[in-house]
Amino acid sequence: MTKLRILAKIMPDGGTHQVIGRDAWALRNLIDAGKRGCTPIDHPGPRWSHYVWKLRGMGFVIETVHEDHGGPFAGTHARYVLHSDVLILQEAGRAA
Repeated sequence: MTKLRILAKIMPDGGTHQVIGRDAWALRNLIDAGKRGCTPIDHPGPRWSHYVWKLRGMGFVIETVHEDHGGPFAGTHARYVLHSDVLILQEAGRAA
């Protein structure tokens, strides 16, 4: 199966980046979520914190909001919110 590939430009002058695989999947989810952001609960993925770390290294501005949750395993979880204005120049493939 072909990996998802996104060619993204951080507007207005943050550079252009080729994002591949799960990192591209995470970026696509962050873009689609807008200001409400993404959590590993709403968008299950095995390594959200690592995807976000890698995207930040490329220059994407992503906020981590710590939220409480209840239930039998009460605690906290992260919500990731993309603050960069991103222009998708090209998108191909799909997430595996």
